[in-house]
Amino acid sequence: MVPITTQRLLLRAFRPEDGPELYEYLSQEEVVHYEPYGVFSLEDSLAESRRRAGDPAFIAVCQRESGKLIGNLYFQRQQPAEYRTWELGYVFSGNVQGQGYAAEACAALLRHAFTQLEVRRVTAQCNPENTASWRLLERLGLRREGFSRETGYFKTDAAGQPKWHDTYAYGVLAREWLEQDRPME
Repeated sequence: MVPITTQRLLLRAFRPEDGPELYEYLSQEEVVHYEPYGVFSLEDSLAESRRRAGDPAFIAVCQRESGKLIGNLYFQRQQPAEYRTWELGYVFSGNVQGQGYAAEACAALLRHAFTQLEVRRVTAQCNPENTASWRLLERLGLRREGFSRETGYFKTDAAGQPKWHDTYAYGVLAREWLEQDRPME
């Protein structure tokens, strides 16, 4: 991945040594609440940073001045490849949420995808209970395209029963996104 810079951020490939900073946010319950995994231990985070260093779908989001890792984007090509559709996801430290970093990072990635990578369409999914996430997607210009009931579960309750969740589906075409005014970067 080509590094992408914004006013406050650097988007780059993960590095094996990102483990301790990855742990800082993946160990926060409020950060991983809607994710398909639980909180990470330091050992898990060290292994995950090594794995992500070899996985181009994960993009490290760092504060530009300090270089500190504060979150990550997920950007994966969907099949069939000729449809040129990619899925977007994001996770940011609770310490920086509400400061516009996710919007800035996602907008920069979308601009790069639509202008440099010839991406035709971007999709995203989120839990309807995750209001901050779906509001971000809408601010980014993605359109809610669907609502599905009890599409899956990531976690179980104390009795081991699935905690089913609903899903909002979002999407935007390159031409739609490029026609919008994008002041978030």
